[in-house]
Amino acid sequence: MSDLPHKMRAITFDTPGDPDVMTAAEIEVPEARPGEVLVKVSHAGVNRPDVVQRRGLYPPPPGASPILGLEVSGSIAALGEGVTRWLPGQKVCALVPGGGYAEYVRVDARHCLPVPEGVAMEQAAALPETMFTVWHNVFQRGMAREGETILVHGGTSGIGTTAIQLCKAFGMTVIVTCGSDAKCEAARNIGADHAVNYKGTDFVEAVKQITGGQGVELVLDMVAGDYVARNMQCLAPDGRHVTIAIQGGAKAEINMAALMMNRFTLTGSTLRPRSDDFKALLAQDIAENAWPMVGDGTFRPIMDEIFPLEEASAAHARMEAGDHIGKIVLAVAKG
Repeated sequence: MSDLPHKMRAITFDTPGDPDVMTAAEIEVPEARPGEVLVKVSHAGVNRPDVVQRRGLYPPPPGASPILGLEVSGSIAALGEGVTRWLPGQKVCALVPGGGYAEYVRVDARHCLPVPEGVAMEQAAALPETMFTVWHNVFQRGMAREGETILVHGGTSGIGTTAIQLCKAFGMTVIVTCGSDAKCEAARNIGADHAVNYKGTDFVEAVKQITGGQGVELVLDMVAGDYVARNMQCLAPDGRHVTIAIQGGAKAEINMAALMMNRFTLTGSTLRPRSDDFKALLAQDIAENAWPMVGDGTFRPIMDEIFPLEEASAAHARMEAGDHIGKIVLAVAKG
């Protein structure tokens, strides 16, 4: 730690509220604990859970940094006791339970992935949160298979654009919903086979038309609420419904007879509170099965806008406005 500064820039807030509650501050540089690495942050991804936490509705899990930020790219600045996999100076991106909106963050060494040649650091920072979330919920929990059709809500969000690309890479047909014709066009350009403007079209009817009445094998849902019953109407027999957010409300009323007769599976998950061991296994699975597509250029995150760290408030405001397509990122390193 002798070559490291004692203080670092970070974004903090004292009381929950609107984006302008966030301010830049000088705080202590954390130390890597056993099994961890200290990452000098280049860029940090901005995700909807950051917004929810800033509003005071999503407290960090026990032991996690109260600073916002769930994914970063950067270089290894220091190794904690027992870490042999990484070397100082090595470029990595990482999933973190908090602390990303800062110049340094400590990370479980098992939650880092190498930044492949040809991947810019701003792109690398846009990978972990959505890649981990989509891989677990679509391919592990949702059991997605080649030849199946998936319905993805929020097609131009970070999750949506990641799901489009990964599902297409694994031979699936992708239907997405978006809130405007322009976003539908953007989703098709990214690779979606079909895009439905849910503000002008009933997506249930659209799915029936697209699939010839057969329905989809899988729904990736981030709305919940009254969407759950409508999503079930889109499912083929033995279909799987995976919820990863509850933007439309936490409660849903569903027809259990329809669930039983069609043998539906309703599941869901949140990534942040899962154990370090679980995330380590997930990182390993991604490294083996999905990361090669990052390395060969098959997969690249769809980038929206990059803001300086000190303009985190503007980044949050853009996310909350809902006009973004792809990932919003903060440039943390100066220069």
